[in-house]
Amino acid sequence: MAFIAALLLQAPPAQAQRVRLPVFDAVVVNSYPHDPDAFTQGLLFRDGALYESTGLHGRSSVRKVALESGKVLQKADIPQQYFGEGMTAWKDELFSLTWQQQTGFVWDLKTLKLKRQFSYSGEGWGLTHDGQHLILSDGTATLRFFEPATMKEIKRLQVRALGRPVEQLNELEWVEGQIYANIWKTDLIARIDPVSGQVLSLIDLSGLLKRAGAARGGEDVLNGIAYDPAKKRLFVTGKLWPKLFEIRLVPRPMTQ
Repeated sequence: MAFIAALLLQAPPAQAQRVRLPVFDAVVVNSYPHDPDAFTQGLLFRDGALYESTGLHGRSSVRKVALESGKVLQKADIPQQYFGEGMTAWKDELFSLTWQQQTGFVWDLKTLKLKRQFSYSGEGWGLTHDGQHLILSDGTATLRFFEPATMKEIKRLQVRALGRPVEQLNELEWVEGQIYANIWKTDLIARIDPVSGQVLSLIDLSGLLKRAGAARGGEDVLNGIAYDPAKKRLFVTGKLWPKLFEIRLVPRPMTQ
């Protein structure tokens, strides 16, 4: 996916001028322990704790995690025939996806007890919400919006940057009126306008994988964005990473 990063960070010259998206670098404010066996698919912050969904057949789960220690406080296993994917909290429930089984689960936020299942078409990758709709990514450049009570699809949003569709959209998080999306197998997070679908800027997290001590090769990619709106804290981690980071964004100077 290196070519995706190259295309987004710097487009080919146009009329003798280089067109670029604004890019933000990350300053690590804090680092916390993270379960190195957690194949992170979804991440969120709610009421002082992290909630996380993990993947792989036979290892998929939803869990509540203590931020400071990384200790798993509560955990519910997803049946082994399912490959767990993204997750979001809606009111007093957690909604979680599966990869190719077109099946989602609804869990009680306090107890993590399974309440019901729902169905959707296509693959499930990432999940968040805008306060009105659940927003689902499926690995393409399209985000789909659903009515939470019925899981009826309401609309679709095409995500584009510099005139090109941005595919491989993965873990999602709603942050201050924008959709943040991991771009799979890159070090980039796209900041997306939820109305137009345009990528407004990029967050470049190059170097965090090495700093996390994750070097298993192939699968240990960046995936996991959580936001604490009360304290305006942004957290990121990855699949099989031993660390989770609180980061502060710093705009990268635009070069001529």
